[in-house]
Amino acid sequence: MRQAFGVRVAGALLFSFCAAFAGGVLAQQIPTPAPTPENTGPGPQVQRQVEQPLNSAPVWREVRSGGPAVTTVRGRETNVLIQSGGQTWRSLRNSDISVYGGWALVVIFLAIVTFYLLKGTMQLHQPPTGRKILRFTWLDRVIHWSTAITFSTLAISGLIMLFGKTVLLPLLGYTLFSWLAILAKNLHNFVGPLFAVCIILLFANFVRDNFPQPGDWLWIKRFGGLFSGQDTPSCKYNAGEKIWFWGGAIVLGILVSITGFILDFPNFNQTRGTMQISHVLHSTGAILFMLGSLGHIYMGTLGMAGAYDAMRTGYVDEEWAREHHEYWYNQIKTGKVHPVTPAAGPTARPRVA
Repeated sequence: MRQAFGVRVAGALLFSFCAAFAGGVLAQQIPTPAPTPENTGPGPQVQRQVEQPLNSAPVWREVRSGGPAVTTVRGRETNVLIQSGGQTWRSLRNSDISVYGGWALVVIFLAIVTFYLLKGTMQLHQPPTGRKILRFTWLDRVIHWSTAITFSTLAISGLIMLFGKTVLLPLLGYTLFSWLAILAKNLHNFVGPLFAVCIILLFANFVRDNFPQPGDWLWIKRFGGLFSGQDTPSCKYNAGEKIWFWGGAIVLGILVSITGFILDFPNFNQTRGTMQISHVLHSTGAILFMLGSLGHIYMGTLGMAGAYDAMRTGYVDEEWAREHHEYWYNQIKTGKVHPVTPAAGPTARPRVA
């Protein structure tokens, strides 16, 4: 009987030991849940996930709203952490302006080359007389070439900055292109104000002969005889030159000058939004300016015989004046207009009918 009692005691002790061991193992595998705070229950968590997905969207939405934040830096827009308009500007610059503007320049250039290969240089219908008429004074030529040189510098440097990363960087590599881009940027910044001064001088010097006059509408209808080869009379400047003067040199010149000053001098407290709008207008106006200048340069060099000599020396042959600017030639012949002739140089001798 004692033996049976001992067996029961030993079995109870063994069962107690096993139960205690199993309880210890379960206590290690299943941690005791921490006390649930008042705002971390299922309800507040669901509500926070709806109001703040991933717990960050509302914060960044407020940052990108452009609304004022808290800052210790003084100045305009210093309390705007992210200006979302920059993404719109970058998209316009890298897609619409660069792509469409670049292709427009290529297409116009190829069209001019094709026209030259088909038509060649426009020659006089009659042989030159050898008698010269002063068409441009030394002041006219200085202002014109100053404007042309500054414009060409700005055009080339602007093309490098706008298209260089896409076109030149793969060809030149990072080191050489970085030096070229820095040079282009500095030339653009310093030559820009000089170009604005040239535009003012250009307007003051040439405006008197660029108002609408008889023969302008006929020139427009015939397109100056560029395709037909038919002479179209005009005054000192034809309608095409007047359109280029007002639309290109004056309107686009003023546009790129004003926006260029805004971009060139950001220390006048202008906002980033103003800078972005100015850049879009500046780039668009500059591309339109370059498109028009391609036609102007072509007609002043390869397109028309004698046109380049007129701006280089100031003189044109009588026959050139009669065929291309007949009204102006008749005014000289009748004495209504007297070209200013320097003491040293060919004398203006209009042909007598």
